[in-house]
This record gives sequence, structure tokens and C-alpha cells, in this order.
Amino acid sequence: MIPDRVSPTRQPATSAEDAAQLAPGIIVEVRDEEWLVTSVIRSVDGWKIKARGLTEYVRDSVATFYSAIDNIQVFDPTQVEVVPDSSPQYRHSRLWMETTLRNTPVPLYQEDLSVAPKMLADPLPYQLSAVRKALSEQNIRPRVLLADAVGLGKTLEIGMILAELIRRGRGDRILVVTPKSVLEQFQQEMWTRFSIPLVRLDSQGIQKVRQKLPASRNPFTFFPRVIVSIDTLKSPKYRAQLEKVNWDAVVIDEIHNATNAGTQNNQLARTLAPTTESLILASATPHNGDPESFKEILRLLDPTSVLPDGSIDVTAAKRLIIRRHRNSDEVAQVVGQRWAKREEPKNIIIDPSEQELDIAKELDETWISPEDSAPSKDHLFPWTLVKAFLSSPAALQETVASRLERAKDPQERAALEKLQGLANELTPETSEKYNALVNYLQEIGIKRNSPTRVVVFSERVATLKWLQENLTKHLKLKKGAVAIMHGDLSDVEQMELIDSFKREDSPIRVLVTGDVASEGVNLHTQCHHLVHYDIPWSLIRIQQRNGRIDRYGQEHSPEIVSLLLDTGEQAEGLGELRVLAKLIEREHTAHEILGDAASLMGKHSIGGEEEEIRRVLQGTRDFDAAVRTPEAVQAGAHALIKEQEQAENNNADTTLADIDDLLAMLNPKSDPDAGSSTTATHSEIGSLYTSEAGYLLDALAEAFADPRASKRGGGIELVEHRNDIVEFAPPADLQRRLDFLPQDYVEYRKVYDKLSLATSAERGNQLLQAARQGDSEKSWPTAVYLGPLSPATSWAADRALSSMSRREIPAITGNVDSPTVFLMGTLTNSRGQIVSCNFVTASRNEWGIISPDILLDPVAWLKSAGLSMDAINPGGTKVPEGVQALIAESVDAAQGQVALTKQSATAAAEARISQWQERAARWEEKREGAAHNSRAVKQGAPMIEAERKLIPDLEPDRTLVRPLLLIVPAN
Repeated sequence: MIPDRVSPTRQPATSAEDAAQLAPGIIVEVRDEEWLVTSVIRSVDGWKIKARGLTEYVRDSVATFYSAIDNIQVFDPTQVEVVPDSSPQYRHSRLWMETTLRNTPVPLYQEDLSVAPKMLADPLPYQLSAVRKALSEQNIRPRVLLADAVGLGKTLEIGMILAELIRRGRGDRILVVTPKSVLEQFQQEMWTRFSIPLVRLDSQGIQKVRQKLPASRNPFTFFPRVIVSIDTLKSPKYRAQLEKVNWDAVVIDEIHNATNAGTQNNQLARTLAPTTESLILASATPHNGDPESFKEILRLLDPTSVLPDGSIDVTAAKRLIIRRHRNSDEVAQVVGQRWAKREEPKNIIIDPSEQELDIAKELDETWISPEDSAPSKDHLFPWTLVKAFLSSPAALQETVASRLERAKDPQERAALEKLQGLANELTPETSEKYNALVNYLQEIGIKRNSPTRVVVFSERVATLKWLQENLTKHLKLKKGAVAIMHGDLSDVEQMELIDSFKREDSPIRVLVTGDVASEGVNLHTQCHHLVHYDIPWSLIRIQQRNGRIDRYGQEHSPEIVSLLLDTGEQAEGLGELRVLAKLIEREHTAHEILGDAASLMGKHSIGGEEEEIRRVLQGTRDFDAAVRTPEAVQAGAHALIKEQEQAENNNADTTLADIDDLLAMLNPKSDPDAGSSTTATHSEIGSLYTSEAGYLLDALAEAFADPRASKRGGGIELVEHRNDIVEFAPPADLQRRLDFLPQDYVEYRKVYDKLSLATSAERGNQLLQAARQGDSEKSWPTAVYLGPLSPATSWAADRALSSMSRREIPAITGNVDSPTVFLMGTLTNSRGQIVSCNFVTASRNEWGIISPDILLDPVAWLKSAGLSMDAINPGGTKVPEGVQALIAESVDAAQGQVALTKQSATAAAEARISQWQERAARWEEKREGAAHNSRAVKQGAPMIEAERKLIPDLEPDRTLVRPLLLIVPAN
């Protein structure tokens, strides 16, 4: 007989009374352990809570419980034990209050910034305004497209946005997706400047994680904050794993690479968007030529922004898109010396050698403009030969050889063999173009033992290898001084090259690179010279290349040079000189006026622009018709802005179908009559400490009897250097947290043995600069900046307060007239997010009635009450009789104050929801007249329905009032 299946033991469900009290910040007991609730989210049959362990067995563990399954017992916040603080200068109470203030998320829609201005990022007003826009309460969720032009610091803006999300309790789980060439660069910026640790899951990183995990474990659940290349993630295997993981924030860099329908990159973006609360997309060139692709970006951010007829809601676009450039008013007046202006482009006109001219004439007479039929039936192939010739002899030889392997037609083979013979005659010594490059490099100082560096771009890998070999020889450079980079290199090899080129002690003097380095890679740290050895037939590609050295932080005027072979009338059909010289000049003018060259041609794709320029070279298209002047684009934008303003004033629809028009409108310098504001206020959130170092050292002094003692002696070998450096040996509990830091940094700097922290921004910047100037083999600084999100301080505070019962609050003697309770009241929505936070003091007045006061500046009040850094603890603080009644009545009084806040917060939430519902209703109205199978309807409808389900969770739902401190008068 088969026994009945044994049912698993099930805990009794949480009582209705306890479930009603669940809120972030409250202490609960589950499974015989104590936990601090960090979020409360409505589930199908109750509540899902996330919590952090407090008792010894589960300390620092993160767990999820369900009220329908687990017996969650809530501790009554009024039933606290008041313990007099006997620590020197009330250190214990100061730590307790500071840590509580820091661990309480900033309200969801707080307009002022709290931590972004305190990072190692030299934040500029235009960057801070981008952060505020991303967090604006106008959005149901934080969703934004950072479309600033190349070089404005989108990575820094992303770091500040993520930092603010973390401070708001919305950044526990973060996924960053970038091109593989910028993976390490992005990771370093996030950690060294913002204390945001992202574990790199490149090809090697995933293998390391696999070794630690069971085969069935999803690698994306192991680390809470991850950075990974889009090339790694787009495989179906990883996409299936991603579908099962939710994130607080997802960042997709260079989003224009992930918007073409049906591609793996696009499927990845569509997989990630529904799984995240916040979505940050970034691209200097968000429009790739396909209007549907751009609309795809907007739909990912807000499905109501693209109407069923395919037009774009201009108001929504303004809310979702941030777009400025180097010469925008709000940028130009603040970047100053931190971004030297680009010099006029320099075109070096080269008279061809006899061998170069022979090839040019052969290409013109036989392939481009033959009197009879061309050797090839493929009308594009002759121009492939032209591009190869204009690149290098090696590229031409490679192209001809490859074609010969497939060519069957005798006429074509004969023409190819003749061209091959001519190409073989062209050597570095007989190439005037190559010699012009050598001469230019010598002029700017490229030689042994010279610090000067240059980036040389070419489209062909064969050219890169040819240049590396010959430049090393002809410039008499050491081995390794000329490096090449191209897409065939692994992600690790690419990142190592980029990291090396940034450092002052790098052996690389000439970086010869393909266009793999033209997107997102910062090459300006030690370099301000750039050469286009061959010129792309694309404004977008030229702009991307130039942006590698022409960006914020460039202190020397970028010098950009193009090499142009003048074949003259003898090979007029090639026409390169006239056309490409004008292309270079027009890109520069667009850079000055518009900040973006893509709108001149309106193709928004490199392939589309190349095809158009090919037609110009063929003589079938006029250059000025193909490439508009920046002045014409700007004039059109001015007219459009006025037209849209009139529509808004008349309450008419403000929609656009043309993406170019929309992007031109979003350009802040499009309208010369418009005023500009560079003000981006932020609030310096108060602290009981004058510095991060003070907080850290106080916590260590509280946690360890003698932090300077050896580990054997119960200390951590703490050393405070005079040069703003603090070092100590991480104990085992901190080492566990270090597992979630960038592992390359942890291993290279041996952080498990010694953690070094820079305690001032000045010192942090010095060490960051030193790491890039050659103090080490890698760009990780010897000491990382101790910022407000540093895991070192959060660990130290937790360690310092670990002996404190979670049902305990301290009491101090201070400047009050009667025993006073300091309380915190929070209001959360159904997603467990804090909507408002109030601080209240309560004491009995002369008639014995509890009198509550809301504090506008709780830190200032605490300092005035006696909790300042220079406080004196005389000892002998006595807890008055009847304190439990005082606390209970104070909590009741504070709840009345919080109830008033709930009314205003509910009204604000209802207004926000109403705005969304109006947009959704407008979308549905437009849907009636649209084709039901249109892409806008098929993709937009389910996305809108998914957002509709989120709406009820935005309303304020529950309050929590906690007593934190008792202050008694000295008498």
C-alpha cells in the first residue's frame, strides 16, 4: 500500500491585527528570529514583506515572508525599553539616531536631492537637473531617456540617479547593461565615485559565479547589483533566466542598439522593461533611422507616449527625454575649463604618389565610370573597393583577394588581378597618405619617451594591423607603444586596452582602433589628438569618434585631423576630397550649433548615411540636398516650437509624427528667445556628524573596545593617516559583504586583508587621478572614496548597534524643559515605498497634556537638545516614572500629526493617478480609430494594462510611528 503524501508543515497565517501593522521600519518575529521590515507589498492573498535579519543567526540575511503563510508577529512600537546612555559624549545615542535617519528611505517623490551632490562626481547644475527630472513625481515610476550629446557625462548622471534611488529605498537590486567595450569603465565609475558596487558578469565573471552556484541556480539572483554586456545577455539562455528575476532599477546604455524589432537586443530590452521599477535608458543617438525603433524606446518608458495612430505625445516626450549638448546654454556656462572647446577640424590634403594615383585611375576608369560595362554586376562592390583603397593597401589587398576566391566571370577576374598587381606596388614607403600620417604624428610629438598620445581611427581591421606594424617601425617606438583594438578582441582584452590607455604610465602612445571604440569609450584622460585615417561616410560615426576625446573632463582643446587623398581630375569619379571635406566641416558646424549631426541627413543610421553619401559620390544626389545645413535645421526647430506652444495654449493636441522634429524641439538651444535655467537645488540632508569619517570612526569606537588593536587582540588594526586615509583589516562579517563588491577591485587591492578609504573628496580625486596616471597596473585607486553610501559605514554602524535590543531606545540628558520623546512617523504606499516621513517631539505641557510638534529640521533640533559632536555626558541620566505611558500617549499624538500628512499625500497621489488615467483614456480614445493590428496598438495595449494594475498601489496605505529617543531635563 502506498502511503498518503505527507503534507508539509505550515505555519499559521499572520493575524489580521499584526498584518494591519506591517510597515517598513517595524520589527517582527518570524520563525523564532527577529527581523527589520524593509518593504511591504500587497500580494494575491495578503502581504509580501522583505526583511533584514537582526538576531545573531540571521544577522544581515535578507528574506521574504508572506503573511498568508508565515506567522509574522509585530512588535508593538510603544512597548520599548528605555535605557540610559552611558557612552562618552552620548556616542551610542548619536550613532543610533544617525543610523536610523540614514536607514530610513527618503520619501519617494522628494524633490530635493539628498546624496547625489555628495558623491565624488563634481556635479554640475545641468547634471543635477537631469537627476531631478528622472525622479519627478510626474512619472508613475522613474523612467527616463538620457539623450544628451556625446561627452556631457551621462554615466555620471546615471550614477547620481542610481544613488538617489538607493537612498529612496528603490535601488536594492540593480542591473546595468552596456556594450562590452565600456563594461569595466562603467563599473569603475559607479564604485569609485558613487560607492555603488556592481559585480561584473562578463564571460569570465559568469564562469566564476557558476563555480559557486548549484547548476539549477539562476546566476542573476546571486548578486543584488550586476553589470553585464548586452552581447552576453542577448543569448536565449540568459533571457529565460532574466524573465524570472525582478529588479528595482535597470540601466541600458546605448539603447539605440536594442530597438530594432525582432533582434535579440530588442527582445532583451522588452524582457527587462516589465521586470523593473525604474528604467534608465541612455544614448547620444537614440534615433537609429527607423521611426518605429525610436517609438519602441518611448513605449518602454511610458506606453501612453506613443498613440495608436503612431504619433508621439509631445508633452510625454518632454517628460521622458533629457537632451542637451556642449553648447546648450545651461551646459556652456558651467563646464568652463573642465571641457576645452574643440579646435576647427584640420583636413590634411595629400597629393597622391604615382602608385596611389595608378590605383585611383584604375578604380575610376574600370570600376566606377567605365566606358563599357563594369566588371562586376554588383553595383555596390566598386564602392567597396574605393573604401578599401582609401583605407590602406592592406585593406584593398584583402578585399580583392576575398573577391577573387568567389569570382567566376573572366572579365571580373582579370580586372581584379590587375588591381591586385597595382595594390602590391603600394607600400608604406610609396603611400603618401601613410607618410602624411607619420609626419603628423612626429609633429605632435609621438616618439620614444614622449607623453603625447593619439587615437587613430580606421574602419578596416586589415588597416589597423598594417598601421600597427609600420608605425612601430617608422616611428622607432618600443614594442607595445602602438596598440590595436577591434571587435574581434574579447571583452576582457578590450577593457584591458582601454584601461591601460587611460593611465599615465601606459606604454601605449598610439591607439589604432576600429569603430568598436567609437561608442561610449572614454579616451580623453591622457589624450587630445585624434586622426581619421579613413573618413566614415557617416556623420553619426564621425561624431561618435570625435566624442571619444571631445568630452567633459578634457582640459586640452581636442585636435581632430582627417587625411584626404586628392586624386584630382585624373580620377574625378572617386570624388572623395570634395564630399568628405564638406562632411567633416558640416559635422563640426552641427556640433557647435545643434550638438548633434544626425538630424542633418535625417537617416539616423550609419548604413543609411553611407548609402546617401555613396549616391553623392556617384553624382546622383546633390550634397546640400543630402546633408542639410545646421542653420536650416535650427530655423525649422524655432518655427516648430512656436507652433507647439500655440497648440498648448489652445488646448489642442500636441503630437508629432516626425522624430527629427521632436528631437530638434527638445534641444534647449533650439529657440534663441527662450530663457534657460541652470538652477538645480538640492538639500544638504542634515547629519549629526561633520564628516563621513567622523561617523565611521565613532561606529568603530563603539563596536570595538580598541579598534587599533590587532585582530587577535579584538581589534581591526585601524590606522588613521594624516593624509585623509583610513585603513583597517576587515573582520569576517565585513568580508562577507565584500563578496558583493567588484571582484577585480577586491582581488587587485587585496581588500580582504586591508580596506583603505579616502575620507575627503579632494583626497579621493587625487587617488583616482593617480591610479589613471600610472600608480598601478589597473585604474582602481589605492583607497576608495568614503561616500554616504559606502558599505563600510553601514557595516560599522550595524556592528556598533548589534548589542542593542531592537525593542530598546536610549535616553539622554539634554536641553528640554520636561521629558521629551523624539518620534518618527512614516507613511507608505501598498508597494512598501515611503511616501512621507515626519519627525515629531512630544512632551507634557503644564496641564499634563501631550503636546506634539512637527520638526522641519530634526537634526538641528537634536543638536540643540544636546546631541551634538561636542556633547558632554555627565552620567546619571534617570528614566522618569511613568515613561511607558508617556511613550504610548506620544505615539498616539504623533499619529494624529501623521494622519494630516496622509490627507495631503493622498490628494497628491490621486492627482498623479488622475493625470495617468487621463493619458490612458486619451490613448484608448485614439485606439478606436486606429487599426487593431497596428504595431502601436499590439504593443501598447498590454503595456498600458500592466501599468493600470500598478496604479492602486501608489496610494498611501499605512502609517508607522516609532519612538526613537527620550530626552530628559538635567534637573
